[in-house]
Amino acid sequence: MRAPLGRIVGARSGDKGGNANIGVWARTDAQWHWLHSYLTIDRLRDLLPETRRHTVTRHTLPHLRALNFVIEGILQDGVSASTRFDPQGKALGEWLRARQADIPESLL
Repeated sequence: MRAPLGRIVGARSGDKGGNANIGVWARTDAQWHWLHSYLTIDRLRDLLPETRRHTVTRHTLPHLRALNFVIEGILQDGVSASTRFDPQGKALGEWLRARQADIPESLL
């Protein structure tokens, strides 16, 4: 079923200088297994096109049912120098949760 990714995942994001972090987690084991296989770096780039020009690193935290993405340089030289509307990257997690995804109905 086509639905916002946020129907089954939580997210939190923020900055470290010019880099942004997006933490994404699932509530159940079934949702985690789907999330782990679905949300690759390439898929993140498709869902958030503004990340395409940046180096992205994915960290897997299976005991937390979570993924963490570090997007290098997306905030330019950091909050005081960034020309982005969201200079601290606080909205990136919610922006990701708003993206539409094909989610198995059994997970909704």
